[in-house]
Amino acid sequence: MADIPPDLTNARIAELFDELGDLYELDGAVVHRVLAYRNAAKAVRDASRSVATLTREGTVTSLPGIGKTLEEKLKALVDTGSIPALDRLRGTFPPGLIAMTRLPGLGPKRARKLYDELQIDSLEALAQAAQDERLRGVKGFGPKFEVAVLEAIAAGHGDERSRRIPLYRAMETAGPIVEALRAHPASDEVHIAGSARRMADSVKDLDIIATASDPRALLDAFAALPELESAGNPGDNAARGITHNGLSIDVRVVEPDQLGNLLQHFTGSKNHNTALRAAAVRKGLHVSEYGITDDATGQTHRCATEEEVYALLGLPWIPPELREDRGELQFTGEADVPQLITQADLKGDLHMHTIASDGRATITEMAIAARERGLSYIAITDHSASHGFGNDVSPDELRRQIQRVREADAAVEGITILAGTEVNILPNGSLDYADDLLAELDWVVASVHTAFNLDERAMTQRIVHALEHPHVHALGHPTGRKIEQRPAYAVDIDAVIEAAARTGTFLEINSAPDRRDLHDVHARAAVAAGVLLVIDSDAHGPEKLGLTSWGVGTARRAWVTPTQVANTRSWEELAALRKGAPDR
Repeated sequence: MADIPPDLTNARIAELFDELGDLYELDGAVVHRVLAYRNAAKAVRDASRSVATLTREGTVTSLPGIGKTLEEKLKALVDTGSIPALDRLRGTFPPGLIAMTRLPGLGPKRARKLYDELQIDSLEALAQAAQDERLRGVKGFGPKFEVAVLEAIAAGHGDERSRRIPLYRAMETAGPIVEALRAHPASDEVHIAGSARRMADSVKDLDIIATASDPRALLDAFAALPELESAGNPGDNAARGITHNGLSIDVRVVEPDQLGNLLQHFTGSKNHNTALRAAAVRKGLHVSEYGITDDATGQTHRCATEEEVYALLGLPWIPPELREDRGELQFTGEADVPQLITQADLKGDLHMHTIASDGRATITEMAIAARERGLSYIAITDHSASHGFGNDVSPDELRRQIQRVREADAAVEGITILAGTEVNILPNGSLDYADDLLAELDWVVASVHTAFNLDERAMTQRIVHALEHPHVHALGHPTGRKIEQRPAYAVDIDAVIEAAARTGTFLEINSAPDRRDLHDVHARAAVAAGVLLVIDSDAHGPEKLGLTSWGVGTARRAWVTPTQVANTRSWEELAALRKGAPDR
């Protein structure tokens, strides 16, 4: 077999599979073929070992989504540096069409529509058409899209695929690396810093700050880790490596009495640190990663903890999730710092799926797993009749499901099991179950699962109408976004928040790590408007119930306290807060 080309990284292979998926979709291929390449790209991107090496070893089909057909394409790529099917499809469409598919809100199908109807085949042609106001003449496009596309092109979104990685994927990659560093005999403390520590949605890279008895030994061990595709030569106190999925990791080893300075500096954010330095200057202090210098005396204070850093600046310790320069520097003492929600505060989970729709476990299995995690109640919310992805629950089946829930609730001790649904909000704002059936349920989550491309006015009216329904208790994943995959649909979120406050409907922070929807800015606005949130797992199997940690991270970024989340209460307390409850 020929040598593996030196640049055939997992990230590059994933890009090629993504491109194949895009080209097949442009070509009108059946959906399962397109999805096969999308799934393969994800599997390759997430792999902790070199996929080229696995191909050469004959074990690449051990990766999820990689079967014999894709293995053959990988073999061709490893042997020749190209994939024949990709070369053929590249000759079918103008190269600029692929760049168009990378713009937020466009994608292959909509790009093909513009190509077919207006012969737009490049970002340049698209920008010109937007400037000339020609896009609004194509069904499904409008003036707001023309503005958005010009902004996206100006921001460079079509130049290449996003280099940001959703935080959950970055942490899956970083976990074994951090564990290995902590287990090394020379290590003392090892901390993740940067936007990952602030629980941001996605990251460009990861920063690790450590103390060690032998810094060079720890850095040499880092550079030799098999999780790294490549690593530079370690210095005396720093090293950089790139993982097989393209994540850049910087490790810095610092003296123990400077750990607080480095950890604070590299946790950020940039805006927080800039504002912090500006405030320090007004007090005659100079802040850097090396210490805090008193300009009057020239003395530099090195801090072993972050608490010392903030105390020297006259501030209480600020939780990392709040460090975004959104008012946190106005704190004057510990009493000003909100007591942020933790995962342990959650008493229930009100959004999960079973084998009745697209879940992988029974009602009882989900209940037992939730009880073992310390929850006192759950709602079973399988997908409704028009979810659109198969395995939906018909009205008659929902009636049978309600009976199964009641039986399980009676049989499983130590946890309350509630009968619910995740009902689809139809384009006109109505729901796809009759009111009398919804009235039989303990809990109703309404979500948008179809017709994402409505304009802002229509989508907003659709959601507000659903919030006004007397049986809808919560709005699930309110904006429909997928982090670094799919933008939120066009919706006036302020109007949605106002409607939720007016109607007494809860808004969900969906904890699926690729959603985290509501995001933190919207969640903070909702709480400010008096809306109660729910933090749910949207689990499709028992092992996914712990995903609420991601929703809690989002809530903490939104300054949310336990009392602002409905499911930190007992079920009896929460039930009394539901729309239409006798005590409301």
